[in-house]
Amino acid sequence: MKQLGWGLIGCGDIAQKRVAPAIRDSPSSELIAVNRAQSELAAAFAKQFGARRWYLDWKKLLRDEEIDAVYVATPVHLHAEQAIAAAEAGKHVLCEKPMAMNVRECDQMIDACRRNKVKLGVAYYRHFYPVVERIKAIIKSGEIGTPVMTQINAFEQFNPAADDPRSWLLKKDLAGGGPMFDFGCHRVEVLANLFGPISTVKAMAANTVFDREVEDTAAALFRFESGPCALLSVSHAAAEAKDSLRIFGSLGSIRVSILNEGKIRVTGTLGERYESHPPHTNLHAPLIEDFVKAVLTDRQPAVSGEAGRAVALIEEKIYAVSDKL
Repeated sequence: MKQLGWGLIGCGDIAQKRVAPAIRDSPSSELIAVNRAQSELAAAFAKQFGARRWYLDWKKLLRDEEIDAVYVATPVHLHAEQAIAAAEAGKHVLCEKPMAMNVRECDQMIDACRRNKVKLGVAYYRHFYPVVERIKAIIKSGEIGTPVMTQINAFEQFNPAADDPRSWLLKKDLAGGGPMFDFGCHRVEVLANLFGPISTVKAMAANTVFDREVEDTAAALFRFESGPCALLSVSHAAAEAKDSLRIFGSLGSIRVSILNEGKIRVTGTLGERYESHPPHTNLHAPLIEDFVKAVLTDRQPAVSGEAGRAVALIEEKIYAVSDKL
C-alpha cells in the first residue's frame, strides 16, 4: 500500500493528543518530520511518535523531499503563511481550524493550492462523526417532520494564566476571536453539514466575566437557505460545560446531550427511542484517513478549503453584526 509522507508543523496540545497519533497509527501514512522551535522538545516529540527527523525552522521542513503533505497545527495567525508556503513547495495541506484569520486569507490559501495542484483540507473533524451522519439520515427520512429550530450550546470554562501555552487564544491578533472563533467554528460547520448554506446571520458578543481582548461569551442566530433557524451559544465563562445539540421539527425532535459522545434521543412518528453512535477513539483519525484517500485517489477532501472558507465567511459575518466589545 502506498503511504503518504507527512510533515507536522507545530507540536502543541492538539498535535500531541490527536494529530501525531492519528498519523502514526494510519496504515497509509508515515510521519517523516516534525517542526518545533525548542530543540529538546522537538527531538522528544519526534522520538515519541516515530518521526525520522525534526526541524526548528518550518521552512526547512517544507524543503524535505520525502514529505508529501503537511499538517499545519500552529496558532491561527500563522495558518495562511504556512499553508501558502507549503503549497508553493508542492506539499498537500491539511490545516487546523479555524482555517485562517479571515476570508481574504482563506482565498489566498485556496488559490495557492489550486495553482500548485495540491489538496487543501481543514480539520473540522466533527464532519466525520457517525452521530452527525445518523442525524442527517433521520431528518431526511421525515421522522421528525420539517426542521424548525436547532439549538447548540458549547460552553468550556477557560481562563488561562499569562504563561499558559494556550494563553495566545486570548490575543485577538493571534487567535482572531474568542470562543465563537475558536470552537464556535466547529459548530458552524456541523450546522452547515446538516442544513446547508446559511443565508442570514444575527449575533452578539460580550465580556460577561473576564476582561480580555476577545469575547468570553457570544450567541449567533442563523437562517438557512433550506428554511430552518438555529441558535448557537458559546462561552468561556459558564461554569457548566456544554456540548449539546437539539433539533426541533414539526413532528418530533432529536436531542444530543454531549455531541462528542454520540448518544441521541429521537422523538417522532416512530415513537421515542435512544441510540448511540460514538466517534472514533481518536477524533482526528477519520479526518487523516479521508485526507490521505483524497490525495491518493485525486479527489477533494470531505472538508475542503472551500468548506473551510464557508465557515470563515459566517464567522466574519458574526463578528461584523455582533455588539462591539
